[in-house]
Amino acid sequence: MTTQVVPILRVADAEVSVEWYARIGFEQVFEHRFDEGMPAYVGLEREGALIHLSEHTGDAPGPGLLYIWVDEIDPLAEHFGVVPDEMPWARDFEVTDPDGNRIRLAEAVG
Repeated sequence: MTTQVVPILRVADAEVSVEWYARIGFEQVFEHRFDEGMPAYVGLEREGALIHLSEHTGDAPGPGLLYIWVDEIDPLAEHFGVVPDEMPWARDFEVTDPDGNRIRLAEAVG
């Protein structure tokens, strides 16, 4: 049996958020709406890691915080114009998505 945890983040505009998360390598894999004009529920994936974004007001009122491990932090840091912090366990930095969710990107050290 495999266990996979999928965080759900509340977003105001899924389309805007999908574009923002593409900046850190996530791609949209699905979108669900109960009917036309209803709030969107969107799945994103990056190298097997999943995040769900929900426009539904009752879902994950947040803001949330995600810690995402990546193989190479420098290209992402350059993209966001930041310098990673040097921690004993990782080089990492934090950015905020359009809805105030905090995203920490990290590359393991040692």
